[in-house]
This record gives sequence, structure tokens and C-alpha cells, in this order.
Amino acid sequence: MLNKVVIIGVVTLLFLGGPLIGNAFAAPVDVNAAISNAQTAADTAFMLLSAAFVLLMTPGLAFFYGGFVRSRNILNTLMMSFVLMAIVGVTWILWGYSLAFAPGNPIVGGLEWFGLNGVGYEITDYLKGSNPSEVISYAPTIPHQAFMIYQAMFAIITPALISGAIAERMNFTAYSLFVLLWSTFIYSPLAHMVWAKGGLLGLYGGWGALDFAGGTVVHISSGVSALVAAIVLKPRKTYPDRLSPPHNVPFILLGAGLLWFGWFGFNAGSALASGALSTAAFVATNTGAAAAALTWLILEKGLRGKPTAVGAATGAVAGLVGITPAAGFVTPVAAILIGSITAFVCFYAVSFKHKLQIDDALDTFPVHGVGGTVGAILTGIFATTAVNSAGKNGLFYGNPGQLITQIAAIVVAYIIAGVGTWIILKLIDVTVGLRVKEDAELQGLDINEHGEEGYNEEFGDRINLSSKQ
Repeated sequence: MLNKVVIIGVVTLLFLGGPLIGNAFAAPVDVNAAISNAQTAADTAFMLLSAAFVLLMTPGLAFFYGGFVRSRNILNTLMMSFVLMAIVGVTWILWGYSLAFAPGNPIVGGLEWFGLNGVGYEITDYLKGSNPSEVISYAPTIPHQAFMIYQAMFAIITPALISGAIAERMNFTAYSLFVLLWSTFIYSPLAHMVWAKGGLLGLYGGWGALDFAGGTVVHISSGVSALVAAIVLKPRKTYPDRLSPPHNVPFILLGAGLLWFGWFGFNAGSALASGALSTAAFVATNTGAAAAALTWLILEKGLRGKPTAVGAATGAVAGLVGITPAAGFVTPVAAILIGSITAFVCFYAVSFKHKLQIDDALDTFPVHGVGGTVGAILTGIFATTAVNSAGKNGLFYGNPGQLITQIAAIVVAYIIAGVGTWIILKLIDVTVGLRVKEDAELQGLDINEHGEEGYNEEFGDRINLSSKQ
């Protein structure tokens, strides 16, 4: 009996213990490789999630803008944002990303990556950069395509911001052509100049301007272009004598909430890795938005007697705009100051725009153009290497030259966006035309441009009434 037990034990060890014994003599685990793989997985997941957050901002913007316009134009306004996900979602893959980030000259990238040629799932030497400081612009731990698709979401929402200035009067075909040309000839070059290696304005071989997540590239470019577009298109037929109040304030609050939510991907994701820098940007983003919303409400209460929902939403967006270029470079206390100062300036910019009687329908320039400008300037004041060692100190920390660099970059962005937008609009005007006919504008763009209605009330009730008669 004992012999049988011994034999069974030996057989068990051979079948079950053998692999364990073999593992004891196997090569040791490469701890550094395991850590690197774990970091890559974590950062890639973080970046893909951030990209999804930023994409959600475009429908959020659609609701934010849609709540302001008359009900007969709600679908057209929503579509002016939504269509960007289709147009730029394709052009960015074909040539937009290459023009923005491929090796080229200080102004624009080349076509080396046309159609994502050479842009795969590997972590390329180019994306790693030549020194650790380039982590804030190039990602040493994520696949090249993860970086590409994250940047695509910025390219999608930026021209959509312009639609707020030209709402309720622009031909949808002309608008679609405009955003196609604008994203190609204005957005991609500006992105290259600020964020690409060797770009004219940025940290990576350029002037050294600080723009963590798009103060110049996104907000100044779209805000200035919006102002030019509003002037070129001329006012709506009902402006300024017969303007309607926002038709759906809950839409405005919903849109602002979605923008606030998505902005965490916009700013924190611009760290291009999960860690301390993304945390700093996340905290600064929320803090700046909160301070701005509070400041706007206080101004409304003190000057107009009542704090409004529209004011809270507008103030929050202004604060998000202002903190964008600074998010990865400033402390939380500085974020409070940036949010409050931006809201204060934007509040009065909206009023001043009305005095000038420029029909920037949804205040795109006063919020995005002015807010982006203020944020970029304040970045040059409050930036500190204590938050981001890859950045630079600002005026407050003993480097007044950074403020001059910020202003110089702002001027360049104004010129490129303003002149470029004017040229594109004039070309479209002499080819397909910019505006809808006067009757169509008065009836509403939903039924005339899209053949459908948002609420089935503007014309549906009239048709039903006529049939009964």
C-alpha cells in the first residue's frame, strides 16, 4: 500500500510540479519592461478616453449654440457642428494630420504622412522626441495613431466654434466648403507652428510660446475667424431691431455642461499621459471654469439685478477658454485668477460688441477670441516650472520675456486667422455664394436648407391648417 502511495506522489510531482520546478530556473522577469508595458497600456487608455471626451464637446457645442437661435434654425445650427465630425473626420486622416504634425518647415508640415502613411500603432522615434521635455507635445508611451486621433478631435471642434458668429444666415453648402478649406489652410498650419517639432511659435525649436491645449491654435484662431466671417457676411435681416431671446435655455445649460465635461479631455489629455501633469491640468480646468462662472453671475447680479442661467453657462465657457493655454503650466490659485479675469473681460467684450453692432450672432469672438487672448497673455504671467518643468516661468516668476513671446504668438495667430478667413470667404462668395436668400432666412434655415424641422411647429401647423381649410 505504501509503495502505491509513493508511486502516485512521484507521478503527481512529475505532472504538476515539473512546470513549477522548471519556472524556478527560468530567466528572471524584466521588471523595467513590465513597468513600461503597464505605463503604455494606462496612458493609451487615458488618451483614447480623453479623445472621446473631446469628441463629445462638438455635440455639446451644438446644443449650446442651438439653444440661443430661433426654433426655426435649431437643426441648421446643430448640423453646423455635427457635420464637422464627418468632414474633418475624413480630411484629418487624408491630409490634415500630416500638414499639422509631419516633418516639414516652420510654417506647415509636409505630406509624408498623407493618408496616415507610416502612422501606425508603434511608438515611433519621432513621437518620442529628442529629449524628455517634449513629452508635453509628443507622447513617448502611446501608439502614434492614438496621438493622431486625439489631435483629430481638436481639429473637429475648432472650425465648429466659428458657426456661432454666422448662425441663421449662411448657406450650408458654402459653410461646408468653408470649414473644409479653413481646417486645411488655417488650422493645420497653426497647429504645426505651435505644437509640432520645429514649428515657428512653439517650444520645440520655435519662439517658445506656451499653449498647453489650444489658446492660440483653437480659440484665438476660431474667434478671430468668427469676427471676420460676421463682418463679411453682414448682419441678419432682423439685426438689430428684431432679435429673439434664446429659444431653449435648457439646451444652453446642457451644452455648457457637456463642454465642461469634455474639456477635461481637452486640457488634461493634452498632458499626453496619465500622471501628475494631467492631474494639474484637470484641477486647473475645473477651477478656472468655476471661478469664471461665479464671476459672471456676480457681475450680472451687481450690474443687472439678476444672475441668469445663460450668464452662468457663458461664464463657464469663457473660463474654460481662458484656462486652456495655461492649464498645464499654472497653480490652482492662478487658475482662479485666470478664470475670474477672463470672465470679467469677456463680460464687457460682449457688451462692447453689441455697441459696435457687429452681428456675431452667438458672441464667438467676445468669448473665444477675447477669452483665448486673455488666457494666452495670463499664461505668460502665471506659468511656473514648479507645475511643469518642461515649460517656462512667466512674468510673475521672474521671466518677463515670456509675456512678450506670448503676445508675439497672439499677433501671428490673429494675422493668419483673420487674413486667411477673409480670403477663403471671398473665394467662396464669388463661386457658390455665402448667404441664403432673404425669404429663406426669414422663413428659417431648417426647412429651406435641410427640408425638415426641429419641432414640427414652424411650418407643420400652417400646412395642417391649410389642408383643413
